[in-house]
Amino acid sequence: MTSYRQPGLVLTDRHFTVPLDHADPSGERIALYGREIVAGGRAGADLPWLVYLEGGPGFGARRFPGKQAWLGRAVQEFRVLLLDQRGTGLSSPVNRQTLPLRGGPEEQARYLSHFRADSIVRDCEAVRAQLTGGARWTVLGQSFGGFCATRYLSTAPEGLKAVLITGGLPSLDARAEDVYRAAYPRIQRRNDAHYARYPQDVERARRIAAHLAAGRTVLPGGYVLTPEAFQSLGIQLGTGDGSHQLHYLLENAFVRTADGDELSDAFRQAALTALSYAAHPLYAVLHEAIYAQGGAPTAWAAERVRAEFPQFDAEKALAGDGPLLFTGESVHPWHFETDPALRPLREAAEILAARTDWPALYDAERLAANEVPVAAAVYHDDMYVDTAHSLATARAIRGLRTWVTDEYEHDGVRTSGSRVLDRLLALARDEV
Repeated sequence: MTSYRQPGLVLTDRHFTVPLDHADPSGERIALYGREIVAGGRAGADLPWLVYLEGGPGFGARRFPGKQAWLGRAVQEFRVLLLDQRGTGLSSPVNRQTLPLRGGPEEQARYLSHFRADSIVRDCEAVRAQLTGGARWTVLGQSFGGFCATRYLSTAPEGLKAVLITGGLPSLDARAEDVYRAAYPRIQRRNDAHYARYPQDVERARRIAAHLAAGRTVLPGGYVLTPEAFQSLGIQLGTGDGSHQLHYLLENAFVRTADGDELSDAFRQAALTALSYAAHPLYAVLHEAIYAQGGAPTAWAAERVRAEFPQFDAEKALAGDGPLLFTGESVHPWHFETDPALRPLREAAEILAARTDWPALYDAERLAANEVPVAAAVYHDDMYVDTAHSLATARAIRGLRTWVTDEYEHDGVRTSGSRVLDRLLALARDEV
């Protein structure tokens, strides 16, 4: 262990090993990393633990430079563990560089099948046994971290003192296509709101898409910016300042050169930063697999369902005079062609998309008999997680208390986390 300090905090690097396949505890093991954080004056105190599970899939736990967001509130009473879920951050990272070590596409897909919420929860239980001496801990799950927390309640509630979920109550039985069929109308509403706020962006977006349709555009590092890839910048529209950030990106798109108007270097670099999966490839590879259960393949559900919403077709939009609709929170086969960080993973992704034997993720009967205090923030018209699905699950988990709010967006725990965490703790303790 290595300990060090930030103002008012003591941080300790924690390293663990766990089975790749928890059903085979004597088999291959992988590394997990967690960052313990405690208030500076309480480093030696006997404090209850709170483990944070980041959204995703595919994102390592946030690296805090001090008491930002919810962390300042948490260290008032908890010893916090920021856990890099398997395959992310410093926990046996999975990407185009490391996966070839597994072998060919079949071997890679088999390896990746162990990186869903079911395995993450087993990891948490293995870590808890080492850190707490068997004491229960509190889980804070953001977005996909909430999916993991719901799985935790389904399979290992004996390890939980309380569960706090922010923007992450999953449907217990929706298929991937059900998730996206609910998502596209929400995404369209975000487009409508964006263009109502910034009507000048209608022409700007159409102009950029037309430019991309007229010829091949390659961004730094080899990312191919197609009209469909450009549309996926709409993933920003579900965050608190995402509409504003998208607007500023669009206004800086073109510069005049000796050869006529071209996409500016600034736009190209900003678009690459927003679109590349280099830092979180598991988000793309496993995005539909996190919904898979019940014997049916995901089979590129987002792409199939998109055909039911022709208003999102870039070619049709450009042929008319209406606005180009942005997309977001969906992964498509062409992502594995446009993004150089994903191209080597295409075959493994195809195998995962065709898989039919995904095990069930949630136990509805056990959740209906839940005795763990649970509080969940459900964001009104959340672009990333369907509100109706979340509320149906809230009703299915015994004793769960919801806070439905339009004061924050999906990233509320990151931007106003102290208030969000404080409210959820009060709900879980039945103080409000």
